[in-house]
Amino acid sequence: MGRIIVSENVTLDGVVEDPTGEEGLSRGGWFTEISQADRDAWAQAALREAQDADALLLGRRGYEFFAARWPSRAGVFADRLNGLPKYVISATLDDPTWANSTVLRGDAVAAVTGLKQTLDGDIVVYASFMLVQMLIEHDLVDELRLTIFPRLLGDGKRLLGEIGSENPLHLIRATTLGDNLAVVTYQP
Repeated sequence: MGRIIVSENVTLDGVVEDPTGEEGLSRGGWFTEISQADRDAWAQAALREAQDADALLLGRRGYEFFAARWPSRAGVFADRLNGLPKYVISATLDDPTWANSTVLRGDAVAAVTGLKQTLDGDIVVYASFMLVQMLIEHDLVDELRLTIFPRLLGDGKRLLGEIGSENPLHLIRATTLGDNLAVVTYQP
């Protein structure tokens, strides 16, 4: 049985919106404002996580963000992301162009439940905060990994801002990356 691993970059106040500054948020670009040492440490951790993944699960917007960037890139991390099976929850994406991508249509909860039953290993969710909220609401997340960036934005969409139910979590691990990033890992 597969495990849903949510891996998100968030600011200290929980914002996930516009990490690269391309979406027009007045305080966007927070992901790119870290030191080179922090960036290198983040990249090493991201590569390890991708190497341990058996598949990616993305919402349509997250898929479009990644699919616009990674197919043209080279290197170990790009090769791993491009080679992984990718499952996209979407009612509107018709023709996924990124290699090894499959669109899951219909009831998203049923689709993810079926995916967990079909696949073995870690199914990693990146950059898909609306999907993450739905997964948490329906108790489909097996592990929540948050890489916390030392920024307080005060504005922007928050990863867990719209959760409608109480979901107790247990801290599994807390580590640092580089000089300023923290990674906290929780399980239900």
